[in-house]
Amino acid sequence: MNRRIFIGTSGWNYAEWRDGFYGGIPQREWLAFYARHFNAVEVNATFYHHQRKSTFEHWREQTPADFVFAIKGHRYLTHIKRLAETSSLQLSRDAAAGLGGKLAVVLWQTPRSLHKDMARLEGFAQALAAWPEARHVLEFRHASWFDDAVADCLQRHRIGNCLSDAADWPMWDAVSADLVYLRLHGHACTYVSLYDEDELAGWAGRVRAWLTESRDVHVYFDNTAAGAALHNAQRLKEMLG
Repeated sequence: MNRRIFIGTSGWNYAEWRDGFYGGIPQREWLAFYARHFNAVEVNATFYHHQRKSTFEHWREQTPADFVFAIKGHRYLTHIKRLAETSSLQLSRDAAAGLGGKLAVVLWQTPRSLHKDMARLEGFAQALAAWPEARHVLEFRHASWFDDAVADCLQRHRIGNCLSDAADWPMWDAVSADLVYLRLHGHACTYVSLYDEDELAGWAGRVRAWLTESRDVHVYFDNTAAGAALHNAQRLKEMLG
């Protein structure tokens, strides 16, 4: 089975990219312009605010047929209810249906204060089965989650583990599904530092290995300050051909 690599940045709507990457084009055209350079984007706005279905539909209409979105699950479920209550999951699912088949992944980031709790994880994983139109990925920010029991739970439910590289929290490099999700926040300085050639070559090698294992791979650069994410995403694309 042919597997795909998706490379992009964590968001596209940054004022500091206006004069450089966007070259002064109107902001309403930024997403369409971005989608001519990358085949995927990670949306963080969905973590902070519930988006209207019409907003998702507008994003879908602005992008090519083979473009995909990864959206971040709302913080109400992860940071307020801390995975323990999922009644609002349907609200997010109904709105995101506006993306149609372009919705590839929903990313659920746990707070750093949330330690391993298998009952919460199992209940949340079971609830995600009611949203089968997208794949789901969990990003754990506390190292207590990094063990075989958690990996086994994710594997049983076909949920991916997010490899989250940053200076401010640990990374768990377990691969739990036929989907690998990589967030590169900046290794030396979170959200800021540029990945150098050697670092990118290392990640490129791992991506190639995952593809040979018949896994889809998503890579999103979140080192958005000063356009570092754009430079790194473009360079990784070149390395991977």
